[in-house]
Amino acid sequence: MQCPCNPQKDYTDCCQKAHNDILSVKTAEALMRSRYSAFVLANIKYLQKSHHSTTRPNKREKRKIEAWTKSVNWLKLEILNSTKETATDTEGTVEFKAFYIENGQMGVIHENSNFSKENGHWVYANGEHSS
Repeated sequence: MQCPCNPQKDYTDCCQKAHNDILSVKTAEALMRSRYSAFVLANIKYLQKSHHSTTRPNKREKRKIEAWTKSVNWLKLEILNSTKETATDTEGTVEFKAFYIENGQMGVIHENSNFSKENGHWVYANGEHSS
């Protein structure tokens, strides 16, 4: 199967590694890509694990996210910019666009996301949506 984050790669050689072992994720962009793939695959357990403990969705929000991610047809991910892309960094940002179809209409999530390390691995902290 092609990896949702990059159709040029196989899932087993890309995001599956992160989904199986979050400690294998070395950069903020790699975490962003693995989170996009988790949305496509409705891997809510990984989305929770890769979310900062202070901003992690509660059980009700988690159920809503799972229902929504299963209701849309994910099309593609575009990484527009990323900062602090070395394994020694402890925080970074990724600007991305995630395209999807919902109820016959194309939608896009355009966000500047903030990432940091917590408990020795990268996590999503928060993001600011752009139009």
